[in-house]
Amino acid sequence: MCQQHLGEVEPTSILGVPAAQNQNESDSALEPFPWDAGVFDAHCHPTDTMASIASIPSMKARALTVMSTRAQDQDLVSDVAQQQGLSNRDIDISSSSSTNGRVIPCFGWHPWFSYQIYDDQSPTLSGTAPDKISHYDAVLTPSPSSKDKSFSEGLPDPRPLSEFLSETRSRLEKHPLSLIGEVGLDKAFRLPQSWTSGYEAQRDNELTPGGREGRLLSPHRVQVGHQAAILEAQLRLAGEMGRAVSVHGVQAHGVLFDTIAKLWKGHEKAVQSRRQQKRVAEGAEDFSSSSEDEEPSTGRKAKKTGAKPEPKPYPPRICLHSFSGPAEVIKQYIHPSVPAKVYFSFSTVINWSTGGGDKAEEAIRALPVDRILVESDLHTAGEQMDQYLEEVCRRICAIKGWGLREGVEQLGRNWQEFIFG
Repeated sequence: MCQQHLGEVEPTSILGVPAAQNQNESDSALEPFPWDAGVFDAHCHPTDTMASIASIPSMKARALTVMSTRAQDQDLVSDVAQQQGLSNRDIDISSSSSTNGRVIPCFGWHPWFSYQIYDDQSPTLSGTAPDKISHYDAVLTPSPSSKDKSFSEGLPDPRPLSEFLSETRSRLEKHPLSLIGEVGLDKAFRLPQSWTSGYEAQRDNELTPGGREGRLLSPHRVQVGHQAAILEAQLRLAGEMGRAVSVHGVQAHGVLFDTIAKLWKGHEKAVQSRRQQKRVAEGAEDFSSSSEDEEPSTGRKAKKTGAKPEPKPYPPRICLHSFSGPAEVIKQYIHPSVPAKVYFSFSTVINWSTGGGDKAEEAIRALPVDRILVESDLHTAGEQMDQYLEEVCRRICAIKGWGLREGVEQLGRNWQEFIFG
């Protein structure tokens, strides 16, 4: 979630004066932090503040998964990765040398900006570009024309989805380790008000353009159906190219799951019945259960040829970033039949600083140890980003009852599996 829209949010620190919630957190906060074990930020936005990029080589974190969100930051993320990107999958966790690279780039169109794209793949458009005013009337609610036609006139000309997908494919090919992100759904988001001379005078020139930048919010939201169409197209591209995806979801947990799950329909893994499980437990020879070596649904052994995996209509790995849903939602995503591997990342700036700490802790307790990631979700690189990462690692280790080094190492393994598969 882009900090330009939220404004500055301070973490609820367990590193300083504020009291720890329990003895485990207190003990964890006193223990020196094992940066040498390797700490990996699963989701951040440092290109929102380009002046901070120079601080990445001196950070304690080993690698940053850097998101793009809109027109203004796609090339910025690519350029930063060109200079500071990880060059291969073999990460020297203990090395802080900038020559080893620190950045995994991600290319995607955030749901907050989905109104700026028109779905030229929709049968209703027949390949023709819609009139600007008509487009915004169709995808925004309430319709801008019903309130103030000048609002739509102040928005950028919408661009075709096919053009963006083509550009994204080219960027993914240019950066073989890159992901798709940040994408998703958001029912809470409202567009900021139009630019006025007053807002222009208050702009922070250090921020990459395109965000809220201090403007008040309008009443207009992006219709969820339009958001879902833009999301689905990007998820299919991820499946086609075998790339992982970082997904944003706010007040839309049900429709988000439905949008993702319909892409893997027909590709579900076979799941053993209780009767089959009992036979295996009794020592009976049984090969019907699903595994990574089997084809989904059929249970047949897949051939290991060393070739690239066959394209699928769904991403192979998905991270639900700054996950804010209830623990019940987790069960849907980690069900044995789900053919994608779904991870859940957490940040102090979202999960604890906006009043959702209890829900986050419940989710973390419910998650398998190999599905948890940490993130800063911060808009500026450097010391503060390291602080956010240390804090969320300490919190998760305390919640899961892990030793600090043990937990940091586990979280590092999870990140590498999410990124590289």
